[in-house]
Amino acid sequence: MGPPSSSGFYVSRAVALLLAGLVAALLLALAVLAALYGHCERVPPSELPGLRDSEAESSPPLRQKPTPTPKPSSARELAVTTTPSNWRPPGPWDQLRLPPWLVPLHYDLELWPQLRPDELPAGSLPFTGRVNITVRCTVATSRLLLHSLFLSPGTGNATVGRVPVDDVWFALDTEYMVLELSEPLKPGSSYELQLSFSGLVKEDLREGLFLNVYTDQGERRALLASQLEPTFARYVFPCFDEPALKATFNITMIHHPSYVALSNMPKLGQSEKEDVNGSKWTVTTFSTTPHMPTYLVAFVICDYDHVNRTERGKEIRIWARKDAIANGSADFALNITGPIFSFLEDLFNISYSLPKTDIIALPSFDNHAMENWGLMIFDESGLLLEPKDQLTEKKTLISYVVSHEIGHQWFGNLVTMNWWNNIWLNEGFASYFEFEVINYFNPKLPRNEIFFSNILHNILREDHALVTRAVAMKVENFKTSEIQELFDIFTYSKGASMARMLSCFLNEHLFVSALKSYLKTFSYSNAEQDDLWRHFQMAIDDQSTVILPATIKNIMDSWTHQSGFPVITLNVSTGVMKQEPFYLENIKNRTLLTSNDTWIVPILWIKNGTTQPLVWLDQSSKVFPEMQVSDSDHDWVILNLNMTGYYRVNYDKLGWKKLNQQLEKDPKAIPVIHRLQFIDDAFSLSKNNYIEIETALELTKYLAEEDEIIVWHTVLVNLVTRDLVSEVNIYDIYSLLKRYLLKRLNLIWNIYSTIIRENVLALQDDYLALISLEKLFVTACWLGLEDCLQLSKELFAKWVDHPENEIPYPIKDVVLCYGIALGSDKEWDILLNTYTNTTNKEEKIQLAYAMSCSKDPWILNRYMEYAISTSPFTSNETNIIEVVASSEVGRYVAKDFLVNNWQAVSKRYGTQSLINLIYTIGRTVTTDLQIVELQQFFSNMLEEHQRIRVHANLQTIKNENLKNKKLSARIAAWLRRNT
Repeated sequence: MGPPSSSGFYVSRAVALLLAGLVAALLLALAVLAALYGHCERVPPSELPGLRDSEAESSPPLRQKPTPTPKPSSARELAVTTTPSNWRPPGPWDQLRLPPWLVPLHYDLELWPQLRPDELPAGSLPFTGRVNITVRCTVATSRLLLHSLFLSPGTGNATVGRVPVDDVWFALDTEYMVLELSEPLKPGSSYELQLSFSGLVKEDLREGLFLNVYTDQGERRALLASQLEPTFARYVFPCFDEPALKATFNITMIHHPSYVALSNMPKLGQSEKEDVNGSKWTVTTFSTTPHMPTYLVAFVICDYDHVNRTERGKEIRIWARKDAIANGSADFALNITGPIFSFLEDLFNISYSLPKTDIIALPSFDNHAMENWGLMIFDESGLLLEPKDQLTEKKTLISYVVSHEIGHQWFGNLVTMNWWNNIWLNEGFASYFEFEVINYFNPKLPRNEIFFSNILHNILREDHALVTRAVAMKVENFKTSEIQELFDIFTYSKGASMARMLSCFLNEHLFVSALKSYLKTFSYSNAEQDDLWRHFQMAIDDQSTVILPATIKNIMDSWTHQSGFPVITLNVSTGVMKQEPFYLENIKNRTLLTSNDTWIVPILWIKNGTTQPLVWLDQSSKVFPEMQVSDSDHDWVILNLNMTGYYRVNYDKLGWKKLNQQLEKDPKAIPVIHRLQFIDDAFSLSKNNYIEIETALELTKYLAEEDEIIVWHTVLVNLVTRDLVSEVNIYDIYSLLKRYLLKRLNLIWNIYSTIIRENVLALQDDYLALISLEKLFVTACWLGLEDCLQLSKELFAKWVDHPENEIPYPIKDVVLCYGIALGSDKEWDILLNTYTNTTNKEEKIQLAYAMSCSKDPWILNRYMEYAISTSPFTSNETNIIEVVASSEVGRYVAKDFLVNNWQAVSKRYGTQSLINLIYTIGRTVTTDLQIVELQQFFSNMLEEHQRIRVHANLQTIKNENLKNKKLSARIAAWLRRNT
């Protein structure tokens, strides 16, 4: 699955589904068609000696009934009930994992969604289906448990082979369907379970089967697609919905003849079917899948076009809206997909298992991308490259996302983790190899800097010693909601960092060799983390070059089973190196905290520009005499070569001083990744009380010689932050920061302003520039750099006069904002008109923010009046009042506006928007009196419980502001000394 959305999409929809399902399940009054055909004769309990003893451990008593339901007189009178946990005795239905009594071998699955092009669904769509599941019995049992949620069962006879089904009921809290049999099934025998069912497809959900309604070729259309990871297959068909319970699938889709149906495997055949109303439907069958888990099953029914090519004899098709195919938006993805497959096939020496690959771009897909075997599903933004996207970072991002999902064809699809606690074996390795793939095809890309920017920077900001979330969880019994929460930055980014660190302290050849062995051994099967470590250990034991201080399991378990990461501190005078857990704000009194064990830390390092042999810190502290430095100006040490280790580095005062001296004397002698590292580590360590802020600031003195924009980006995102330069502190620090930074910005500004003026297309393949330019540009203009303001005026005026002269995308937000800030109501009205006439959602949001940049209170007041009248601001995607309130001028205008309009604002944007506005307007509070005044101002707008919560949060804001004010004062004092 693609990296998670920052907005999060699980909780609200899951709650909604549960409530909807509870209502639906309580209305169930249908019977189940369940016929199980045994390959053996029925076995009465008397012929199974000791059965009750064995079931005491692994299965419930054979005839214990969950509810006192009377035995039906016939199968058609079978009662289907839903039994909440307080209505039933304890049993296997209370467990979060399926009992091991049945193993699925094969599914014959048919789905029939009632999607018609002439009757587009209004929010939901019914579907019916049937599934025949071949299972093997491993433990004698008279109960069958499988997953089923929000599905209504069909009607008909109920038997299991020759054993009748007495009762069918649902345990909603654990998402089970329970079938009560008259007699037990026999261990070692195979049976076929037949079930029919029905359900609803929803447009506003993105789990199970869901709808996209969209516009193509000027017409409103709809498609149906699936998202079954991690636990949503049970929303679509009754199944054994756990990753280790792999099976083969024969899939049949019934659909309108004007649509195409896609699934994991190639189309096997088509026929025609007539419904009870005489309407004709197409029946599409697909070839049998390999053994795979339920979460990889995929379906799409759509009216799309495609482009295709063949790679090593296997067809690749990219499907998208007909407009997108016609304008070539799918061509880039098509051109890179085949070579990526070939590269990974050669790297692992394992051919891609399926005969074809379909990749489809959905107009809206919250998961970003999904690696379903043979039918990968993407959001359009992660797959389609329009001609106007040449000056965005989109080309590189599409390359990474496509590589990630193709990597899953080996990590996840071919070899699947045994349970979700090891999901990082899927996502972490897919995330790591997306960078290896792109580095192979683009060897000139600065791989370490890109990994830092995309992965390391973000995860190191989130991770710390008190995070309870390790990469690999020891606990296995997760609730469904907890499984969904595992798809987070720790699984993806920390998992990728673990793989990268492992590759680097071994070597690439040994790393890949071990993975080949692991993938080959567990193909079409499941594995755990220890299985991976075992294959790495075998590879290590087969050679003598790489010597480790412990087994690979002991080394890597110290990283994957612990939360957080270490800070490594080197005293360059003594050579003493120590490690300690990284804590937010470096809490001094940790007696009440649970201390992490030590990590086994690989230390790759440089001395005086020369790479040194790998050493290991496998204790809390250790002496490395070779790391001592002399008084010579040429003697310096850097730990964590290329930032491949997952830790931050600190030095004693002499160590930092030596690095400062080298930066000021010859910064190019230090690789770019380490100039990045110094800034990021030092500012993080200072923010969390490991070192003084002055130590971090000293590292910025050399910046007049810095010509790498990614280094400048790292400086600016750490130094020019809202916390440090907020309105609370701005009058103390702004003029000092302006003099200090403008003196150093000339070189980097001249490089990129020249490119923007003379040949902006030169940036199209410079990914680091594309992601860094906005911060450079907005800071330069904020500091009042005359050339930045002038360039903004020029670009804005050219665009206004000739809209075909598009503002370069990386700086468009900044140019639009300063075009409004430096202009009058004339420019503002032009943006409003553009906003009204565009249908592009992203552009609307961009324009809405730009219009809030006006410095004229009357314009901002008019803007908010337009917003609450809803015309032309018809959607709630952007809360205009909050946007206005976030600026310095707008804060006061928005506050006054609320006095007379708070009821209209609440009606337009909801009560929560008022609370958000309080925090936005009150972001500068530093005294209790200010809090009281603010609360009095808003008192009539809020309920009592809201006032209590607001007061507590404003106190938190006040304390943060006071802390930042002290920090800002220290920065100001340092700037005075160094300006």
